Amino acid sequence: MPPVTALGISAFYHDAAAAIVRDHEIVAAAQEERFTRRKHDPAFPRHAIDYCLGEAFLNPADLDAVIFYDDPLRTLDRAVTTALAVAPAGREVFGEAAPSLLTSKVWIEPIVERALGSLGKAGRLLCAEHHMAHAASAFYPSPFQEAAILTLDGVGEWATTTLGAGSGNRIELLHEIDYPHSLGLLYSAITAFCGFKVNSGEYKLMGLAPYGRPLYADTIRRHLIDVKADGSFRLHMEYFGYLTSSAMTNDRFAELFGGPAREQESRITRREMDLAASLQQVTEEVVIALARTACQRAGSRHLVMAGGVALNCVANGKLLREDFLDGLWIQPAAGDAGGALGAALLATHVYFERPRPVPDGRRDAQQGSYLGPAYSSAEVRAFLSSRGAPFTAIPDAQARAATVGAALAEGKIVGLLSGRMEFGPRSLGARSILGDPRRADTQSVMNLKIKFRESFRPFAPAVLRERVAEYFELDADSPYMLLVAPVRESRRLPFDLQAAIGESGDLLPAVNASRSDIPAVTHVDYSARVQTVDTRTHPEFHRILAAFEAQTGCAVLVNTSFNVRGEPIVCSPEDAYRCFMRTDMDLLVLEDCLVWKAEQPPLEGDDDWRRTYVLD
Repeated sequence: MPPVTALGISAFYHDAAAAIVRDHEIVAAAQEERFTRRKHDPAFPRHAIDYCLGEAFLNPADLDAVIFYDDPLRTLDRAVTTALAVAPAGREVFGEAAPSLLTSKVWIEPIVERALGSLGKAGRLLCAEHHMAHAASAFYPSPFQEAAILTLDGVGEWATTTLGAGSGNRIELLHEIDYPHSLGLLYSAITAFCGFKVNSGEYKLMGLAPYGRPLYADTIRRHLIDVKADGSFRLHMEYFGYLTSSAMTNDRFAELFGGPAREQESRITRREMDLAASLQQVTEEVVIALARTACQRAGSRHLVMAGGVALNCVANGKLLREDFLDGLWIQPAAGDAGGALGAALLATHVYFERPRPVPDGRRDAQQGSYLGPAYSSAEVRAFLSSRGAPFTAIPDAQARAATVGAALAEGKIVGLLSGRMEFGPRSLGARSILGDPRRADTQSVMNLKIKFRESFRPFAPAVLRERVAEYFELDADSPYMLLVAPVRESRRLPFDLQAAIGESGDLLPAVNASRSDIPAVTHVDYSARVQTVDTRTHPEFHRILAAFEAQTGCAVLVNTSFNVRGEPIVCSPEDAYRCFMRTDMDLLVLEDCLVWKAEQPPLEGDDDWRRTYVLD
């Protein structure tokens, strides 16, 4: 039987992306933002599609199927039905949505055909349902032959939450919760109220939560969300504004929490910290209850997850420790970008009924999520030479790792571009900024001088897989940085969070305090968002970690995404060099070429990133 190839596309909402699957193999996947340099770019993913086709050595006419990750007509039905239900109050919302709904989203097939010149051998565009695409992205690449499935996000067509079951190459959705009742939209509403941007600031709220106290948790349970024992829920819509206006919340919501929303970029107060802590507590309760119910209905002790809420790694870490689970796997590109991958997998496994290889229960098919473009040493050298950028080539991998490890041990901040770019929102060692976790000032220095972002934001540790249990209360694979685990008690230092913050609510004393012997990656609640690194997933990154351990005795590095605030993660050597030159990084590693900041000529043109990117 000849192999079949499917191109999956997500677009026109946020985080547009493309993915190509050949039978069960994920050939390529990438977000459009990485090429256009516009964060969360929702536009038709022309560049991402071109990359995927090139990686697969295919023309559009060679594709067996092209599939969109959403059903536009059902989305239009939801918009019209909702507008009529709240009329005339919903005119503003429908008026803002109508131009997009009635053009690009409804007429997606001719748009794709015009852009590609062909709809492949099928001659028509297939459409998946949004949450089915999420479910497929979670189950098919997972290491489980059978599993319960849980998807949670803002909204798809109608569904905001689904519970399902997967077995072999089949997926069945067993239950759904529909719009406007949405855990994702509740999280986004409080994100907006706390002065962060919807669809990009939710992870900031999660990072802020440990600074606060869950003083508002009962208020949220009583007034905002009614949660049943099985995890099903309904929102009390009288406190929310998104049905009838462009605002997520209304005056009643503000009254509930003692005044108007925080202005963006203004000082964060105790109220925002406590709201974040309260929402996080409620979110964890709902996610764990839904996961338990999903496992019961599916008759499985394995669980897979996708959808934007599945990126809440604090909830994921607690879920991993629940006794009803034997295995947990989360799609690294859990948001809309991953829908493109899920759609392509649906086409091969459901539309073409191609079998799914029997997983071994441990290794997934996501390939470390290194599914984007790679650049050869020759391409890197040609670029650096064209820029007149001095560099040192070190082809020997061990010698290169030793040099990078020594720089990190001296406190240098290192930018790393190595191999294929990551698919999803996390940098996993292919497009990363690295630092020494033993230094108490690394977090504030990297936040303020490298990332140019809020000082309270925590950094993640990358740790050698064989050493993870020595540093964290975790002895499992966590290659995608989607699990939060406590730092081992033996490594902790005495720390009183509330005393450090004080009544003034000043975060900096807490941020700069040493909380363990790896302070730069230990959050204020002694937790860390862990990435485990082994030789199979990324040998180069593993060598650097091993070299750093050999020189320092520490098997952990700070790993954060290679970008500045408001910028997508870098893709190309040019992106990486520009970001490197605009920040206080000391060393840039581009494949086998080392670029030292002290040797570089001044960056030509506009070197102020603030005039290039919109703050997120």
